[in-house]
Amino acid sequence: MTTITFKIPAKLRAQLEAAAREAGVPRSEIVRRALEQALARRNGRRAPRAWDLVKQLAGSVRGPADLLTNPKYMEDFGA
Repeated sequence: MTTITFKIPAKLRAQLEAAAREAGVPRSEIVRRALEQALARRNGRRAPRAWDLVKQLAGSVRGPADLLTNPKYMEDFGA
């Protein structure tokens, strides 16, 4: 991996440090992700949505056909 150096305003650095701390990753990971997303948008691509990441799982679980609409499945939920 190549190392680059650049200057950012103090406020942006504070935001970067907070984001890295919240995500539990190094600052460089936050910068890499943001750069990848910005370049993908520039090239006409978009960042993957949650659906894009899990769509291969759709239909892989069997269950009751009325699971979405039948309130009996919600009985004792969260109890």
